[in-house]
Amino acid sequence: MRVLLVEDEPDLGKAIERTLKQEKYIVDWALDGSEAWQYLDSHWMQYNLAIFDWLLPGLSGLELLRRLRAKNSALPVLMLTAKDRMEDKVAGLDAGADDYLVKPFGMAELLARLRALQRRSPQIQPQQLQVGNLVLDCGNRTVCHLGRSGNSQIISLTNKEFQLLEYFMKHPNQIVTTDKIRNQLWEVSADTFSNVVAAQVRLLRRKLESVGGTNLIETVHGVGYRMRN
Repeated sequence: MRVLLVEDEPDLGKAIERTLKQEKYIVDWALDGSEAWQYLDSHWMQYNLAIFDWLLPGLSGLELLRRLRAKNSALPVLMLTAKDRMEDKVAGLDAGADDYLVKPFGMAELLARLRALQRRSPQIQPQQLQVGNLVLDCGNRTVCHLGRSGNSQIISLTNKEFQLLEYFMKHPNQIVTTDKIRNQLWEVSADTFSNVVAAQVRLLRRKLESVGGTNLIETVHGVGYRMRN
């Protein structure tokens, strides 16, 4: 799940980014509206959710919303603001916001509102994915392997391993290129090394093989990978 966070207050932005990453979201954080529009103008189809502060340097959150909706994007957007007057809320919703959260707020409420947006969004895929004997639950962020006798074994994965497996399971039997995986699962500003995808795939394979999930992820030499169903 990839989120664009647009927040110019460094402390608040860091707190939100940390909370989202703990919940296994992939987060691109922009500090002003102009930087955010660069992300949206070139990568908006890669995002599942967006969080816009209202008052931003450069373009305001309201202007970002208007530009985004002018592209006919249905990207779910949660607006953050200190403005709590009814007319301000109406203006934000009329501009295209899907939800509105007044500062100060608790991180638990922020996460709950994002989950609600995910449930309502047509972009979001089902909460549970299954490929072969692997079952991934997007809601509680768990992965288990179903044994032949009917018992199940939980697989402990890091955030990045979970994101990688989720991506593969959403594209079973499809060849996905290394570049596409890198662009989907790493933040735009991330300083990644050239074989970061291969290294993560290797670690994920080891954990799957430890519970009997062998040969699930196939290397397509010179192109990328494919997960067998």
